[in-house]
Amino acid sequence: MRPVEEVLGAVGFSVMTARPGDTCVTMGTSDLPVVSASHYLTLMENACVAALSEHLESGETTFLAESTLTIKGSSTAGVEIRASARVASIDGREITFECDVHDGDRHLASAQIKRATVERLSFLARTAAQSLIS
Repeated sequence: MRPVEEVLGAVGFSVMTARPGDTCVTMGTSDLPVVSASHYLTLMENACVAALSEHLESGETTFLAESTLTIKGSSTAGVEIRASARVASIDGREITFECDVHDGDRHLASAQIKRATVERLSFLARTAAQSLIS
């Protein structure tokens, strides 16, 4: 990864138009026809990845290590929702993001997401080896 000073404050964005299949009813998490909270988190994770797109070295990637999600509002199918992520801190290989999801001016969700930086091939090899052992 590039020097911490270059990465701190980096921002990323992600946009999606919610479809009927993205609702709690379809996902089986509620009987409400509103966008599932898991889609908010996925959209924020995508914004985190976008924030780092120019800051990782060749062969490096990140994966979700921890998240704290706060739901502030709901949205329905057919609406465009936007996520933003900002690198708030870096501690070794752990990167912490402050994230938000909006539907226009409405604030739908916020999260603190921590992603771990790994070397892609080593991570995949370790994961495959652990799968064989289990």
